[in-house]
Amino acid sequence: MALWRGRDKEPEVEEQLATLAGEASAEAAVAIEQATPEVEEPGRPAPPADLTAAAFFDVDNTMMMGASIFHFARGMAARKFFTSSDLAKFAMQQVMFRVGGRETSDGIRNARESGLSFVAGHSVAELMALGEEIYDELMADKIWPGTRTLAQMHLDAGQRVWLVTATPVDLATIIARRLGLTGALGTVLESENGVYTGRLVGEMLHGPAKAHAVRALAAREGLNLRRCTAYSDSSNDVPMLSVVGTAVAVNPDGALRETARKRSWEIRDFRTGRKAAKIGVPSVLGAGAVAGAVAAGLAYRRRDRLA
Repeated sequence: MALWRGRDKEPEVEEQLATLAGEASAEAAVAIEQATPEVEEPGRPAPPADLTAAAFFDVDNTMMMGASIFHFARGMAARKFFTSSDLAKFAMQQVMFRVGGRETSDGIRNARESGLSFVAGHSVAELMALGEEIYDELMADKIWPGTRTLAQMHLDAGQRVWLVTATPVDLATIIARRLGLTGALGTVLESENGVYTGRLVGEMLHGPAKAHAVRALAAREGLNLRRCTAYSDSSNDVPMLSVVGTAVAVNPDGALRETARKRSWEIRDFRTGRKAAKIGVPSVLGAGAVAGAVAAGLAYRRRDRLA
């Protein structure tokens, strides 16, 4: 009986971690936004602010082709942060992880516990500086023009636009700033005195945690979720898509496309012909669990030193 009681508690613990991750992400996003000076485009007056509506965009395969954390990892490998073989091992792990079956709680937990340790001992400023360089080199040309246009539509309507991703919030914020968006909700990495500890605050921002983050941000910012819009490519983001008034499936996977049709959600697919087929393979690297698991596959050489 005790064993079964323990198993019954596990979903409660996961829910608590997801809630903590969402609240931490919203807190970090608001803090970063408040610390960032507003920049107006010369000759282009800002539209009247719509303070109760906002848009939330998933990143991997929704706003960007492929997985954002994987692009960051490639750039770090090029800078000898870890080896190319580590990167290759991670890529194969992720293909097997996604093709072999659904994302399990054990798989995600293992990714959380062993992943992201590669940042331990490095400063937030160092990672941000690297991220700026890597965005220019490997990510700027990976943005889907169609999705970027959708984001701009919300900005032109005076609404705030947030990215929502399992990628660490510090790196996600770089993408948001480069796209001229309001900010980002992402996985929060614990830091002390400006140096990463290698631990997460709560859970990765994945699945239900994204929904918690959106709710927490809405509460902080006075948003009316019924007036908000969310965009994603993945069925893992159905919880986030379900908490807003308007849900849009962008470049959807099969499960999300089916859900969108059943719920009469709008579908936007910016992939065409062979291009869509080619994107299908790297899309397995862009699943919600990738942010933690990527580091697990990349940190082999560093973990002995950090132990």
